Amino acid sequence: MSDKQAEIKAIIQRVEETLETAKHGLSDLLDPSRTRWRTGLRNLITFGRSVTFVIQNLRGVRDVDFDSWYEPHQTAMKADPLMRYFVDARNELEKQGKLSVATSTHIKSFSSSDIRKFGRPPVGAQRFFIGDTLGGTGWEVELADGTTEKYYVDLPASIGEVKQQFTNFPAAKAPELAGKSVEELCTMYIDKLQELVTRAKSHFLEEPEQPKPARSRSHLRVVK
Repeated sequence: MSDKQAEIKAIIQRVEETLETAKHGLSDLLDPSRTRWRTGLRNLITFGRSVTFVIQNLRGVRDVDFDSWYEPHQTAMKADPLMRYFVDARNELEKQGKLSVATSTHIKSFSSSDIRKFGRPPVGAQRFFIGDTLGGTGWEVELADGTTEKYYVDLPASIGEVKQQFTNFPAAKAPELAGKSVEELCTMYIDKLQELVTRAKSHFLEEPEQPKPARSRSHLRVVK
């Protein structure tokens, strides 16, 4: 392996490591415990954007053909409302420390008898809630030391729906994405970044592109 090939391989490895960190953010975002929801979103936005920065390090090694390869991808990303949104979200997060997210709750039908659908309340349960600031549902539980923790459960669709949504997403530019949750849009964003990284590996390492594995959907479940 030549020195140039070794350098390209090292850069691609850093690209994959950066993407993996963004994927960890997505995993935290989708985790039913909701304990790392906000930090997961922050990490996804920050490191997702860094993927394209690291890819551009290839310009110094393959300057002859990097721009001809990257410019069409860059143009497509700039024209893509979803990709453009996450660039703006990264800028907003860095400059203002802000996540423009709101919770919307739609209750179809709920009465005291519906509480039974959530199973036996945990020991120390004080209050039942639907749609907190993290979009979760469950009980506030008083612990032995007097502190309070949240015990999250799944919300049946027959009772209602809670969504976390980006308040400033440009739905007019992408009507097909209007109404989608933070989790749905973030999953789509990571998929697009994975596609870009796969194409970079194929081009610069001359590796054949592998078929994308089917993504399993993650749902809230009872956390014990």
